This record gives sequence, C-alpha cells and structure tokens, in this order.
Amino acid sequence: MLEELNIHNYALIDSVSLSFQNGFTVLSGETGSGKSIIVGAIGFLLGAKSDSTVVRVGSESAVVQALVSIKPENTDAHTWLTKRDIETNEGRIVIRRTMKLSGRGSIYLQNIQITRTDLTEFMALLFNLHGQHTHESLLAIDSHLVYLDRFAGLESDLSHYRKLFSVYSEKKRELEYAQQREHDRDARQEILRYVLDEIDKVSPKPGESRELEVEARRLSEFEKLSSHIKVVSESFFEDENSALSFLRKARFSLENATDIDESLTALSNRMKDWYYEAEDIAEEIRIYRNTVRYNPERLEEVEDRLSLLFRLKKKYGTDEKAILAYRDAAQKEIDSLSELEADQNILKHALADVDKALDEAASALSKKRKESARDLETRISKILSILGMPNAQFSVTIQECKRMSTGTDAVEFLFSANLGEPPRELARIASGGELSRVMLAIKTVLSSTDTLETLIFDEIDSGVGGAVALAVGEYLAQIAQLKQIFCVTHLASIALRADHHIKVEKKDQGNRTVTNITVLDHAKKRQEIARMLSGDVGTAALAHADALLARYGQ
Repeated sequence: MLEELNIHNYALIDSVSLSFQNGFTVLSGETGSGKSIIVGAIGFLLGAKSDSTVVRVGSESAVVQALVSIKPENTDAHTWLTKRDIETNEGRIVIRRTMKLSGRGSIYLQNIQITRTDLTEFMALLFNLHGQHTHESLLAIDSHLVYLDRFAGLESDLSHYRKLFSVYSEKKRELEYAQQREHDRDARQEILRYVLDEIDKVSPKPGESRELEVEARRLSEFEKLSSHIKVVSESFFEDENSALSFLRKARFSLENATDIDESLTALSNRMKDWYYEAEDIAEEIRIYRNTVRYNPERLEEVEDRLSLLFRLKKKYGTDEKAILAYRDAAQKEIDSLSELEADQNILKHALADVDKALDEAASALSKKRKESARDLETRISKILSILGMPNAQFSVTIQECKRMSTGTDAVEFLFSANLGEPPRELARIASGGELSRVMLAIKTVLSSTDTLETLIFDEIDSGVGGAVALAVGEYLAQIAQLKQIFCVTHLASIALRADHHIKVEKKDQGNRTVTNITVLDHAKKRQEIARMLSGDVGTAALAHADALLARYGQ
C-alpha cells in the first residue's frame, strides 16, 4: 500500500508530503483546484510518459517520491525484486522519479536506478490507476478477451498456447518455403548439374594454370630458349676455352701449390667445391638441352587447355581452387534439393503434431473461458445491482473464430441496463455513468483475483448522482475493507463514505499560483461535504452534511 507520498516542484505543487493509511481515501476540491495534478503525480510515479512540462515554473526539476509497503502474499512483487537483487526494508521500498527541465529524468527504486519500463512493470504489481476516461477501453472489443483471461487467471495457459502457436507458425513457414523450393527444384537442379558437368569435363587441378602458362611460354619461344642454352653450353663446358676447362686447370694448379704451401689448403678446398658445383650445373644443362624439344602439337594442347580453364575462371572463380569450391557447393545444393521430399515429410509430421497440441490447448483455453465467463457475469451483475442497477444484465459471449495468437475465441461483453431489454454492445447501450459503473465492477472483480494492494479511481463517479452515487460510495467503502482505495470525486454522497478525506485547493501566494493539499479532520470534512452539497458552508448546507454523515458517514 501507499504509505507516504512526497511531491516537489511538480506542476503547481511547490512541496507536499502526505501520509496515508489503509481504507478509503477521498480527494475533493473545486473544479480546477488541482486534483488532476495529484493523480498526474501518482501516474508519473507509476511510470506514465512525461516531459519537462511537469516541472514547476522557476524550478530545475520535479521530484515525486513514495514509500510503499508490500504484503508478504504479493509474491509477484517480491519475486520481481529478488530477480533484480533489490531488497526491501522490512517489506517497504522507496520509489523516486525525477524530471529535469532538459527533459531528462531518472528513476530509483531503493536507490537502484531502473528504467521507466521496469517502473511500469513493477508498479503494475502494486497499483491500478483508473482514470476518468479509462472506461472507454471497454468499447474496444479486443480488450474484452484480455479482461476475461485476467479474471480467469489464464496467463500461464495463454503463454503455453502462444508458445505452441509460435512454433506452429514457424513450422508452417518452413513447410511453405520447402514446398516453394520443391517447385523450383527441377529447374535449379538442371542448372547445378550443368555446372558440375562443365567443371568435371575439364577437371581442373589446383595450380594447373600456372604450370601450363610456363610450359606454353617455353614452347612458343623455343628458338630463343635453344639459342640461349647453346651459348651457355659452349661458353661453360663445350669449347676448348670454356669456363669449366679454365676452372679445371685452375683447380689442378692450386692443388699442386698446396703441396708446396699447406696454408693454401682452405682455398684449394673451396676451389674444389666450386669446380664440383660447376660440373653439376654443366650436367643439368646437358640434360635440359637434351630433353627440351619443340613440339607444336603440345603447344596447341596447352593453349587449348588454358582456354578451357580461362572460361571456367570467368564463370566460377579466379583460380582452380575457387572453381573446385564452387563445384563442391553445387554438389551440396543438389544433395540438399534431393532431400527436400524427405524434409517435407518430416515437417508435415512435426506440423501435424504441433497442430494437434495447439487444438488441444485452444480447446482447453476455450473451456476455461466459458466456465469463467459465467462466473464473471454473475459477479459483475451482482456488483451492478449494488451500484444501483438491480435489473442490469451483463453477459459474456464467446464465439468460435479462426485460430489466432490468443486462441480460437472471439469474446464480447454485452450489457442491458433495463428489465426486458436484450443485452447489446456496450457502445450502443451504455451511457457514460453506466460505463463507469461497469468498469468499476470489472476493476473490482479483477482486483479480487490478483495481489494488487491499491486501487486509484479518478472521477469514477462521472455521469452518476443521487441514489446511484450513494450506492457507488457504499460499494467503494466495502472494497476498501480489502484494498487501499483512493478516489477523486466531486460528489458529497461518495466523499462522506471515506475513512480519510483530503482537500485540494488552488491559492495565490505572492505572484504565484500554488496547489495546497490538506488532510481534513472531522470538522473540516463536515465543511467540505457541505460545500460539495451546495457550494457554500451555510447553516442549511452544514445541517444537510451533518444528516448525511450521521446516516452514511465513517
């Protein structure tokens, strides 16, 4: 429950600190006094979107802070905190939200900074704020299923169904894709087989182009090559005055010199090594010269082969390695396409299994919804009777529809305010006051099924008066025995039922307009009830207030 609320520099509020108790608390005041500012500040603390316009003129920032106690049985709230390593202080937490003129804000829960999304999620486990226009959501038929599921406690069942629905949708997409691929399979396989055939006919080998290019140059420039080799042979070892001949003479002379002077041994050995190396070179040149032959047929073969490889490289890769990788990828795709039929069969079986499970989950959801719908009808009709509508009929229709992410049920609330009239759509039948009471009944029923601790009603009495207002006030007082209730009202017949009464006033202080908030004692409450009844606090109004307080007051 909300124990303390501190508001600083928010809109017209300079600084206000309020303490609250359990039970029924009313906020009243003249039209335009600032009651909506209090509700706005609470909404700000609950996570509503905001901007710098909430900052009081002349201030740097607005701050709203609350001390909230959490009951032990509110396991959802305690679990939320535990998951984020946030500890309470004997079951209490402090929430603080600020907004600066720059438009930047901050939110702290127990001095731990959190996001606005986190704030909204957490505070929804503790509070429910019903604004004066919230009842309009009743006119959106899509919301009716949400209300029914929440009342029936079907969150877990619906989550299970949605997971199955997601799997079913994914499997269905996979099957449709596989079927489309099968439709295109034959044409694609024909293209891929052509690729394999073209590459396999050439059968390229890694590095082959480089080797062929070397051979082609050797064959195409054979005359130049032969001429150069001839010069090398003659100069190096064939002529009498060849390099090898002179080297041989030098070697023998140096060996003879070594016999005379042993200090030349190292040079002699080096000369010997040089000579043997020269002999090896000469031998390899002889072999090369004898093996190299001009072969025009071979040159034509090499050039043809290079031409084939060049065409493959233009299509499938920059070299033989890339071409072979392309070929392997094509083979894998052919294998994959060949397995499409088997894959489709697997997908069809899997889809059938999920389809069956989804039908079962939808049927289970539908059954529970229908059972809960009757209970919801009874409970809401009973509350509407208490709220001055004894002949009202509230009914929940459930019709089968195509499978959706929420199941196979189309839910709509129907309503009849008067005896003998068949229930019809809310938008066609209900007045503003009737909608307010229907929403109050729904909110009450839903709150009885969850762990929400505080309900806030902003002018729930819109469109009602007289005996109906008395009934609304009585009912709010009844549910305040189970929940902490806040109600912004302009009706004395509701306010006099309150356990606690707060008055909101707008006053001029110096050159500024400020909103003052006062917790009323019995005497001041008596005066406020009188003002709400007749607009003044004269003798007649006070006498009327005394009579009502004596009969209905707390």
